[in-house]
Amino acid sequence: MERYLIHIKNEKYVPVNSREILHRSRDLISGMNAHVRLARVATTFIEFDVAIETKDVQTLVKKLSPIGGLDNIRHVVEEEIEIDQGIKDGIFYFNAERFWECHEAFEGVWKQCFGREKELVQGIILVAVAYAHAQENELSIGVAMLTRALEKLGTSPSMYHSIDVERIRKKSIEMQKINDLVLFEI
Repeated sequence: MERYLIHIKNEKYVPVNSREILHRSRDLISGMNAHVRLARVATTFIEFDVAIETKDVQTLVKKLSPIGGLDNIRHVVEEEIEIDQGIKDGIFYFNAERFWECHEAFEGVWKQCFGREKELVQGIILVAVAYAHAQENELSIGVAMLTRALEKLGTSPSMYHSIDVERIRKKSIEMQKINDLVLFEI
């Protein structure tokens, strides 16, 4: 079985619907040799984390069509990536609300870092994971993760490559105060 992230267009769902969508997706693919691990609800898409054989992906997408049309499919494989490309990808995924993929991209960067840089990158990862939890209707877990993210971000420089770390810190503190996650771009 291979791991895929299937993004279905979202026109009406919010994170509170994530469990309902997860159960519905499992019903729709009943009888297939596949498993939908979880569903994350973003503004414009629903992300399904799926274990499936590659040859069955298109059939699964067809079976999920009552939920919405296909946005994109990503085969998740372990890959080594250059730091600059990992940062570029991570920024793209964060700004596109593809927070789990953002986490994966920055994890590839994190594996190549040392010392203070490693902690800073881990802080960015934790912010992305906070949003991924919110997409699964686990807002309280997401908000709580911001404390760990801020600890890792610490007093690091205000910029990391093209990422405004100071802005991430300020937004994280603001979100903790209101006990909610508000979308922003990095």
